[in-house]
Amino acid sequence: QVQLVESGGGLVQAGGSLRLSCAASGSIFSINAMGWYRQAPGKQRELVAGITSGGSTSYADSVKGRFTISRDNAKNTVYLQMNSLKPEDTAVYYCTSSLTIASMAFGSWGQGTQVTVSS
Repeated sequence: QVQLVESGGGLVQAGGSLRLSCAASGSIFSINAMGWYRQAPGKQRELVAGITSGGSTSYADSVKGRFTISRDNAKNTVYLQMNSLKPEDTAVYYCTSSLTIASMAFGSWGQGTQVTVSS
């Protein structure tokens, strides 16, 4: 069992920045990939970014060039630096973990943190 705890959400104006953090605990030996999904009201859940323990990354097209995912394997923590935020980035952001980036939707999930971008 893996426990994921997110922090760092909040309210920011368009063009601003936020940094999300997610700390993993529990059966961390089962984790290779960590990352972030988001879900806005009335919209489908969307993969935002993922990163493997080896540093391979994947990003949604909508966030490429604005968001950066990073990871501290020693601390079992993943970060999402979000710059040039847009109102359409408003969503609940969930940390996930699994063996692969592709399977993160079926792995462990955090409780979510709200990100609100005002125009």
